[in-house]
Amino acid sequence: MAIDKKAIEEHIRGILIALGENPDREGLRETPKRVANMYEEVFEGISYTNDDIAGMFNKTFEEDISLSEENKDIVIVRDIEIFSHCEHHIALMYNMKVTVAYLPNRKIIGLSKIARIADMVGKRLQLQERIGSDIAEIMQKITETEDVAVIIEGEHACMTTRGIKKINSKTVTTTLRGKFNTDPFLNNKLMMLYYNGK
Repeated sequence: MAIDKKAIEEHIRGILIALGENPDREGLRETPKRVANMYEEVFEGISYTNDDIAGMFNKTFEEDISLSEENKDIVIVRDIEIFSHCEHHIALMYNMKVTVAYLPNRKIIGLSKIARIADMVGKRLQLQERIGSDIAEIMQKITETEDVAVIIEGEHACMTTRGIKKINSKTVTTTLRGKFNTDPFLNNKLMMLYYNGK
């Protein structure tokens, strides 16, 4: 579904009035249009399902890589910077760093595609937990491996700029699928790689 920029403009104008502002004054005259343009960009991911995103970035390389109990090579991309907006307050989730790991099963995804997936998933009204789950699901679809992990660390404006106002608080979430969830050795290896890089 396409984003309705005209409707956004009308609603933003109404919000300005509800705030006691004059939407016709010089500084605010173009604000509804600017906000509509910004929302079209930052909420682009709402227009796509996880299947759509998997289709957009489904470029893999067939490699002679298979996993055995002795061979558990991890592909890990860390510190992918994204931002998102929480669905509870439409507040910014910022300074977000995403780490994605997977165990290849013959299919290797281009590294830039992992960053693009994380970026697109963030462009929705989100929960940090769901960002991890969405990225993991898309990675599973593309790479055809169950073994995917996503670790996200981020700051939430709904915690830092309003309410409790704890400016140094960070939220860390882990999404573990397949062997990352069931194999303690592999889980420990992932966490060691993650925390040693901090």
